[in-house]
Amino acid sequence: MVPVVYHSGYQEYHFGPKHPFSPLRLQMVLELIEALGHTPHLVSPPPASREDVLSVHSERYVDQVEAASRGRGLPDAARFGLGTPDVPVFENMDAAARCLAGGTLKAAELIADGEATCVLQLGGGLHHAQRELASGFCVYNDLSIAIRALTRRGFRVAYIDIDVHHGDGVQWLHYDEGDVMTISLHESGQYLFPGTGYLHELGEGAGKGFKLNVPLEPGTTDAGYLDAFERVVPHALSWFQPDVLVVPCGADAHYRDPLADLLLTTDAYERLFRRLRELAHEYAQGRILYTLAGGYDFDATARIWTLLFLTLNALPVPEEAPASWRKTWEERLSVSLSPTMRDAPACFVVADPEAIEQQNRFTSVRLMETCVKYWY
Repeated sequence: MVPVVYHSGYQEYHFGPKHPFSPLRLQMVLELIEALGHTPHLVSPPPASREDVLSVHSERYVDQVEAASRGRGLPDAARFGLGTPDVPVFENMDAAARCLAGGTLKAAELIADGEATCVLQLGGGLHHAQRELASGFCVYNDLSIAIRALTRRGFRVAYIDIDVHHGDGVQWLHYDEGDVMTISLHESGQYLFPGTGYLHELGEGAGKGFKLNVPLEPGTTDAGYLDAFERVVPHALSWFQPDVLVVPCGADAHYRDPLADLLLTTDAYERLFRRLRELAHEYAQGRILYTLAGGYDFDATARIWTLLFLTLNALPVPEEAPASWRKTWEERLSVSLSPTMRDAPACFVVADPEAIEQQNRFTSVRLMETCVKYWY
């Protein structure tokens, strides 16, 4: 089985019971996998060290996080994004964030050491954290910490972000680096946090032309999303020739997600997960690191991340979700859960779908036309 990196300490990364970034999602996924009769090959990682965190974050930022974690917030903590509604401070926040970062770092080390080619980190994906800024539920950027570890060992990294929000933190942390390509497909920043991820954000210096953004229109459905993916990702990888892919698998582009406006179904996610594995074999000797990321509808998110596990292990997807699992979590969350593993036929209505698809095609084509002049 594909190694699954997980630590019970991930549950401590918790902003409070009403915050959307809930660790219960991870517990739901583990219990659903087990209810389906599978026992993941779990790898328990050590926490990232302070030195690991300092590979991408500044010391004064880490000082702020540590102080806030001890209940000794410094006067300018808000300037570092701490203590905001998105990133409220909680006890031992530094330790919890380093635990998650350690998981993604461990996954990268398994690949770099040749112990595995494909690894699933059942957590992480904190792609909004920047050098001196907590943002969008993200304290330490576990993805960039892992990418930095890989590039220091000579790997060329292609980062492919399918979360509905722009992977801004990872982009900016590697903006001038020529051995890191970032590709983010996301709802346009014109409509959605963090308000970035436009076509002109192409990198600088040695990284010029290596930072690719595909801002998609609200109302984008499976067909339009997959079309944009195919117009950009395979061609970029073919030119860049990475050694490893790093992929945060946000489930928040799903049509039921309450924080965004894309309309993907579980069918699109399954196809994306398989396609990414194919691209890893085609361009990166099979090396690929999957993490989790956003996803704020409990039902859709738990099913999508379980589909990820099943897809990576070439396991069959049953038609129905286990009744015992559903009963447990319906009582715990006071919500109704889907009786099926895959989505029922979607019943949403899209206003002017042809205009949306046309704009997305234009965006994808324009991006490739702009980038190609830096590639040749």
